[in-house]
Amino acid sequence: MVLTILMACNKLNLNPLAEGSSENWYSNETEIEMAVSDLFREVFWPRDNEEWTDDFTRRNELTPITDATINGQWSVANNYWANGYKVIARANVILANLGKAKGNVSAQILEKFEAEAKFVRAAQYAMLISYFGDVIFSTDILDLEKSFTLSRTDKSTVLKSIYEDFDYAIAHLPVSFGSSENKMATKGAALAYKARIALYNQDWAIAGNAAKACIDLGVYQLYSDFGTLFLSKTKNTKENVFVIPRSVALNVYFGPTDATSMNTRAFTSRNAGGLAWRYPSWELFCSFLCSDGLPIDESPLFNPRTPFKNRDPRCAATIVEFQTRHLGFMYQPHPDSLTCYNFNSGKYQKNNDTRANAQFASFNGLLWKKGIDEDWSDDGITDPDKMLMRYADVLLMYAEAKIEAGEIDATVLNAINQVRARAYKAIVTATSAYPAVTTTNKDQLRKIVRLERRMEFALEGIRYMDIIRWKLADKVLNNDSYGILEVAALRTKIVKPGLWFFPETPPIDDDGVADFSSMFNKGLIQKLADRRFDASKQYLWPLPTKEILINQNLRQNPGY
Repeated sequence: MVLTILMACNKLNLNPLAEGSSENWYSNETEIEMAVSDLFREVFWPRDNEEWTDDFTRRNELTPITDATINGQWSVANNYWANGYKVIARANVILANLGKAKGNVSAQILEKFEAEAKFVRAAQYAMLISYFGDVIFSTDILDLEKSFTLSRTDKSTVLKSIYEDFDYAIAHLPVSFGSSENKMATKGAALAYKARIALYNQDWAIAGNAAKACIDLGVYQLYSDFGTLFLSKTKNTKENVFVIPRSVALNVYFGPTDATSMNTRAFTSRNAGGLAWRYPSWELFCSFLCSDGLPIDESPLFNPRTPFKNRDPRCAATIVEFQTRHLGFMYQPHPDSLTCYNFNSGKYQKNNDTRANAQFASFNGLLWKKGIDEDWSDDGITDPDKMLMRYADVLLMYAEAKIEAGEIDATVLNAINQVRARAYKAIVTATSAYPAVTTTNKDQLRKIVRLERRMEFALEGIRYMDIIRWKLADKVLNNDSYGILEVAALRTKIVKPGLWFFPETPPIDDDGVADFSSMFNKGLIQKLADRRFDASKQYLWPLPTKEILINQNLRQNPGY
C-alpha cells in the first residue's frame, strides 16, 4: 500500500493550483503582463542619495560614503545588489517562458513583453556595473547550487550584453502608450538609458547617437516651468522619459515614516512642522551661476549680502530664498528674526526656522525648495512621480558626448541652451533673455555642461554618479562641510558688522568648487563635518560581505 501511494505521488502535479508559479504561469497575455509589471515596482528602481555628495548637508553628520567608512555590510550596497539580481532573475524567467504563450498571444505583443524584460535586465546590469565594476552575469535561469559558484564577469562583456538588450528594446518598444495601456518602458526610455550607461563608460559615439535618436523621436519636450515641474500636482509631462508613478490612492507615496535619512519631515521647514535636518550645501548654493552666466566670484552682479539676487532662476527654485513664502510661512533664518509671518493665520508667530529660537534649525541657513510644497507639510504624505530619466538629461547627455568626442557643432550649443533657456522661461532663440552659450572651445564647454548638470539635477540622485565618472569625488568629498556660526558669535561677527549672509565671496575653481577656507580661518563660519573619501577604493563599492562568504569563487573589490 505504501509503495502504491509513493508511486502515485510521483505522478502528482505538485504545482499550486490556487496561485501562480513559474511552471504553470506565462500561458496568456494577462499572466505575462502581470509578471512584467512586477519588474517596474518602485523598490527596484532606486535613486542615489544626495547625501553621498557635496550638494547635501545633514547637520554635522556624514554617511558611510562621505566618512569613508563604507564596507561590505553597508545596507545600501546590499540592497542595490540584492534587488538588482532579484529583478534580473525575474526578467530571465519571463524571457525563458515567453514561448509558452505562442498561439495564445500575438507575436507582436510577445515581442513587446520581451523588449520590456530586456530593457529592465539591461538597466539593472547597467546599475550593477556602475557601482560594483565586474559582476556576476547570467541571462539564464540559475538553480541555487550553481548560483553559489559563479565568479565575476568582466565589465566590458556585461556592457556588450547591456547594449544588445537595449537595442532589442529600442527596436520593439512603442514610442508611446495608449491611454488604456500600462505605461512601462518605451523606445525613448531604452535610448536614454543606453546613452546614460555609454556616457558612464566613455563610449562617446554610442552615447551621442542614442541620445540623438531619443531627441529625434520628437515626443519629448522640456516642461515650461522648472519651478513647478517636480511638484506632486505636476504629472505626465512631456519631459518624462522614464518615471515610476506614485499615488496616495494606490498606497505608493513618499511619506514622513520613510527611511530615516530621506522622509518628508526631514526636508520640511520647522515652522511647517518638519525637522529641516536635510538641506542643500553651501557648495551647491555657490555653484549656481549669476544671471550673466558667470560664476559668483567673477560676476559683478553677485552681492554676498543678498546672495539670491541676480542668480540663475534654478537657484531660488531649488533652495528657499530668504524673506519669501515657503510652506505657508515667511522663511528667514536671520538670528534677529525671532518672529515670522504665518500666511495661513495672517499673524506673526515664533520663528522656529532661526537657530536663535530653535537649536536644530538649519545649520547653514538653507532649506530645500525643489519639489517641496504644502503637500509635504499637511500630513507629510506626497506622491510626486519618481523621475528616473527626463528629457533635460537626454539633451545634456547628448551635448556632453559630442563635446568629449570633439564633435562640437550648433546642435551641441542648442541642446545646452534649451535647458538653460527653460530655466529663464525663455525660448532658446531669444538669446538676450538668458545667458546663452556661444563658445565652441572644448574645455570651456566641458566646464559649462558639468555646471549645467549640477544646477539642473540637484536633489534628483544624479550628482553622485557624475562626480564618480568625472573622477571628482576624491576632490569634492575631501572638502569640509561648513555652516553659520553659533548664535552669539553670529550676531557679533556677522550681523553687527553687516556681513549677513556670506561674510565674503568664496573663490570658485574650474570644477565649480567653492573654497570656504578663508572665511573659516578668519572665524566667520564654522566647520560642520570633515568629509573623507578614499580614492584608492571608493570609486567602486564593495560587494556584499555575505555574498563573498557563501561563494568561494567571488572576489572582493580592492581595498575592502
